[in-house]
Amino acid sequence: MVRANVLRDEQRLHRIEAVTDATLSRLDVADLFDELLDRVRDLLDVDTATILLLDPRAQQLVATAARGLEEEVRQGFRVAVGRGFAGRVALTKQPVILSRVTADNVVNPILLEIGLHSLLGVPIIAHGELVGVLHVGSLSPRKFTEDDVRLLEMVADRVSLANRARANSLDQAAALALQRSLIPEELPQVPGLELAARYVPGHASGVGGDWYDVFTLPSGWVGMVVGDVSGHGLQSAIVMGRVRSALRAYALICDDPAEALTLLDRKVVHFEAGSLTTALYAMISPDRTELRVSLAGHPRPVLVAPDGPKILLPAPIDPPLGTGPRQPRRRSATAALPPGAVLVSYTDGLVERRGEVFDVGVARLTAAVPVASPSTVADTVMATLDAEHPADDIALLVVRRPPEQPGPDVRADVGP
Repeated sequence: MVRANVLRDEQRLHRIEAVTDATLSRLDVADLFDELLDRVRDLLDVDTATILLLDPRAQQLVATAARGLEEEVRQGFRVAVGRGFAGRVALTKQPVILSRVTADNVVNPILLEIGLHSLLGVPIIAHGELVGVLHVGSLSPRKFTEDDVRLLEMVADRVSLANRARANSLDQAAALALQRSLIPEELPQVPGLELAARYVPGHASGVGGDWYDVFTLPSGWVGMVVGDVSGHGLQSAIVMGRVRSALRAYALICDDPAEALTLLDRKVVHFEAGSLTTALYAMISPDRTELRVSLAGHPRPVLVAPDGPKILLPAPIDPPLGTGPRQPRRRSATAALPPGAVLVSYTDGLVERRGEVFDVGVARLTAAVPVASPSTVADTVMATLDAEHPADDIALLVVRRPPEQPGPDVRADVGP
């Protein structure tokens, strides 16, 4: 009797080690699913093993990986939550055992066609929410035990972890693709202006809500934007994309940056509840001599003229976008943009440092801005402020009105 118990414990330990093996984490998700299904078939001595993952929008289980039922995956089999054997497991979020498979308790024709006799299914759960269903089947009569159920639940937990990692990876890839489409590598060519920009992610995912934008309006004015949506990851990138597009639309119907940000604030409050966004929206006149700017909770840009001091543009800072429906009237400021002048706009990740007053970082930035080409300005600022590994995302946009070129030296041709 003692010997039998020892053997049973050793077998149980072997089963646990087989499905918790650390080397499995080195596999990609598809290979991991296949390897887990192969192992569970051997451990439970069953003929089939299948993973069905939940499509939350359709509320259907989708055959994702299978051993012994590969046709189920090839045909893209789907079953609604609550229907049939797998649907019952999903609905109850409890293990289900079928000692005899019939057309009354199984809706998948493939299971009936191959002649499965017994089935065991368990839910795949993550944070209390249904992820999918894992089930195994036997062609011969089989009485599944509590140990079998516990082992299959361990495998389901491993599937859940792998699926979460895959979802995170897909989210990150989607967010990166979205952000790259919204923050172009090259800025547009704008007559009468020189431009440069930099973007450095401050989060491990490489994705955040900071952005910059430059566009020409039908009136001949040029719009330029630097903004920062709170948070990181796919959701922040999505909100950033919607805010960016909305501001472009409002820019077409507003001659005043403050008016455009007022409309944008209403949109953020109503449609992006819970999101907080800071933004700088500036308009440069068709002759490039004048600058209008409005700030929604955003740092003042630095303005440097060849023959003048380095200053923070004297523009009022109004509340960020999304702080509430009742806000004071937003304001704009107007400034001259002389030939050779450089305007540096940025997000707070460039100047904020832990344990340091914000104004100290702003002063460091202001002192670092040279009167030079936008590319040189951007490189100098990033190097001076040690922006290679920031704690927060950084978006930097530099605009310069080119210096006026002296005309040719024309002299009268005086004869002898």
